[in-house]
Amino acid sequence: MITEAETVTFAELAARVEARAAEIAGMSKPGDRIAVLAENRVEYVELYYAVPRAGRVLLPLNHRLHPQEWIATMAKAGARVLYGERALLDRLHDASGGADPVEHVLVFDDTRPATITPDETQLFAASARTPDDIAWLIGTSGTTGSPKLAMLSDANLLAAVEATLPARPVGEDDVLLTPFPLCHVAGYNVLVLHRRARPIVLQRSFDPVGLTNLVREHGVTMLSLAPTMIAMLLDHPEIDDRDLASVRALGYGASPIPGPILARVVDRWGWDCSQGFGMTELGGNALFLGPDEHRRAASGNERLLTAAGSPAPGVDVRLGPDHELLVRAPQVMHGYWNDPEATSAAITDGWLHTGDVARIDDDGVVSIVDRKKDVIVSGGENVASREVEEVLHRHPAVSDVAVIGVPDAQWGERVCAVVVAREPVDADVLIGHCRAQLAGFKRPRQIEFVEALPRNGSGKVLKHQLRAEFGASA
Repeated sequence: MITEAETVTFAELAARVEARAAEIAGMSKPGDRIAVLAENRVEYVELYYAVPRAGRVLLPLNHRLHPQEWIATMAKAGARVLYGERALLDRLHDASGGADPVEHVLVFDDTRPATITPDETQLFAASARTPDDIAWLIGTSGTTGSPKLAMLSDANLLAAVEATLPARPVGEDDVLLTPFPLCHVAGYNVLVLHRRARPIVLQRSFDPVGLTNLVREHGVTMLSLAPTMIAMLLDHPEIDDRDLASVRALGYGASPIPGPILARVVDRWGWDCSQGFGMTELGGNALFLGPDEHRRAASGNERLLTAAGSPAPGVDVRLGPDHELLVRAPQVMHGYWNDPEATSAAITDGWLHTGDVARIDDDGVVSIVDRKKDVIVSGGENVASREVEEVLHRHPAVSDVAVIGVPDAQWGERVCAVVVAREPVDADVLIGHCRAQLAGFKRPRQIEFVEALPRNGSGKVLKHQLRAEFGASA
């Protein structure tokens, strides 16, 4: 386990996990929720293992949220213990008026638990623990503004790991680097690498120069990034002077990669690219699009540009009403914490409703058309926001874009493109660019320019925020 601050061997990590589990057992009961509030660091990984080891449930808090949201999440889960970094805990302390929101608050930066002997592990061993016991409570991505807590068991997480390894093989010499926050389900990549006894490098938070430094220092061979991170890496002014020669593979997720960005990656570095499609409720990825498909996509195969991939072994998919993608697999969550109504709506007879509108080709390849909530209905016609985004990404002046529907008195909704420009460009030019490639009802009727798109920790655009901002004045 490697971070910018320290390198920890597997033996050292195992000892630290045992010590941390004993510490947790001493101040909580089996089944208690143990919260953590921090950016990426070794202690976070300790808790990944130590909390379930002690028979408790890990509750990661998204460090990018408002302190009041941390308080609400801990109250919702009934958390009893909170670990965290001093700076973040100070913010929480101020927001709570000086009162601790849980019974025990421990600061990572202050002390470490004492090393324990093997005999002492019996003090916290959960003898009755089963693979179906809940290990993690992970907040959903929150792109709708109302995150829920997904209950993931040991069996769910292990199934996600086993689904990933055939699609993204980890070799004897591989080293993976990821800046994805450990409060997000993408942290399951830690388990994937450890399953193969290979090191993982955790960047505290993403920045292109820091990433290239870590690649060079630790001989990184695999990267796990969001498409927005990939674009930032490509566009960084110093990237030509940076050594990425050790990297052989790039895995990405959170959203499809725009075709122009994929083509630039293949042209510049020639990496083996793979996409993983998953969600919090699946404990990780369940569908994969491999390097061969990406090379064909980069060469102009339009069908593959929107593909999410094929189901991993043990994963079943089908289309439900309105072409919604349904998934059945051992990695499907147990449900949402204390929310039976939302659980019943999300899971029917073992099938998880993903909320994605999709199509499944004859060869079993799944393509995501759009999120159900992001489909725009304009003049009675359905518009897939991703299709419009893909066209706008092809314009050289567009660095980033999100397409939303905003209220319209005549059409019900109109297509609005929120654009981050790489260089000055007139809105009429972008509308004309779309007119040349899209049906009239699909082209944007409104263009808004912003400095950056709002995103959550996994890189997904928070479209509900854009709709609130630009729809209110429509």
